Amino acid sequence: MPIDTQRLHQLMDYEAARDTPPTNFPALPPIPSARYTDAGFYELERQVMFRKTWLLAGHLDEMPEPGDFHRWDMAGLPVVLVHTEDGSVNALLNRCSHRGAPVAMANKGKKKRFTCPYHGWSYAHDGKLLAVRDARDFRDLDMSASGLRRLRCERLGKLIFVNFDLHTPSLRECLGALVDEWAEFDLENCRLSRRDRFTVRCNWKIAMEANLEVYHVPSIHGRTVAPVLDSRRNVNTFYPGGHSRMVAPIPAGHANPAWQSRWPEISSAGEIARTCTQSYSVFPNLVMPLNQFVIPPIQFWPDGPDQCIVETWTMAPDWGSTAKNGPDMWTEDAGARPSLVLREDIEMSEAIQETLDATQSTGIPLSYQEARIYHAHQSADAAIGREHIPPELQVQAVLNEAWWHPNEPRLA
Repeated sequence: MPIDTQRLHQLMDYEAARDTPPTNFPALPPIPSARYTDAGFYELERQVMFRKTWLLAGHLDEMPEPGDFHRWDMAGLPVVLVHTEDGSVNALLNRCSHRGAPVAMANKGKKKRFTCPYHGWSYAHDGKLLAVRDARDFRDLDMSASGLRRLRCERLGKLIFVNFDLHTPSLRECLGALVDEWAEFDLENCRLSRRDRFTVRCNWKIAMEANLEVYHVPSIHGRTVAPVLDSRRNVNTFYPGGHSRMVAPIPAGHANPAWQSRWPEISSAGEIARTCTQSYSVFPNLVMPLNQFVIPPIQFWPDGPDQCIVETWTMAPDWGSTAKNGPDMWTEDAGARPSLVLREDIEMSEAIQETLDATQSTGIPLSYQEARIYHAHQSADAAIGREHIPPELQVQAVLNEAWWHPNEPRLA
């Protein structure tokens, strides 16, 4: 179903009028601070959780024609994405089945087949082994079982997602209601304008969690975000699978940032996109702000217990050929540095990491406004498996299905 606009307005009124958290909303136990510093927990996230969830890996504009390929290694394994002759995109492990050399050395390009630069084994776009040099010297080589490992790869519009696990449900099943709620943004026809990466000196969750609550907005973003977001009327929604959403109306007398008016609109975008600040989080590491001008995802990639890579994207309707550059939501000076809003969050995130590394803490208390963070943590434990997590690092699963979309106890 599309977004229920009427219900969202009722919830905004409810949030503005309440004096306490909603009746029966669970008390959120403190988050163990070691989840942001512990090397063992970091490895569980990286080697287990990130291996069984759908991860945004590319955009079709990066490989628009059959034979185009693009390397991707942000999840810790070498992958090559390739546009096939039938128009689909395959994800292959970028590792020759012979001695492990990468079959695609360049970051991007165009190939009729992948030929290993080490010993010349060649592979089709579906990973099938096509030819082996000096095959007579291999005894009992099973060509049919010696292709490149093919990974699960599915698209939503032009967005390309990869999953390393054979048993995880399909992308659309995992996204659930988000698929219908995003339909108005015409992902099939939004062009990729920019994609940039920045190294940030903090745990990936610290950086991401700045995007999962608006409690900090008046303090950190007083001149940037606060004027276009009524935090007291903010509505958080929790979805199965660890996903969530925030929607806050733009205060009367304000409008979306003026720079956006230079660009074409997504004509099918609905009322909420035009009158509110809204942003989704897609478990485990994707944030999707959505409005009628641009679609600017942000991803947060683990790069050590106390460091991450923030990857920013800007997509938009076709802006024509006359503009020198397309829209850029997240960087300044053509990618030279993050935007002011990102810099505000990055500065605080790095400072938080320093204090967590240097001090002992019994736990991090979270408010009702910060419950999207708790939802992500308890979903992480479910994905990893509580039996694999030391007891002192676990979070209790207290935010139950009664609070997950489409249920809405606040209006009961």
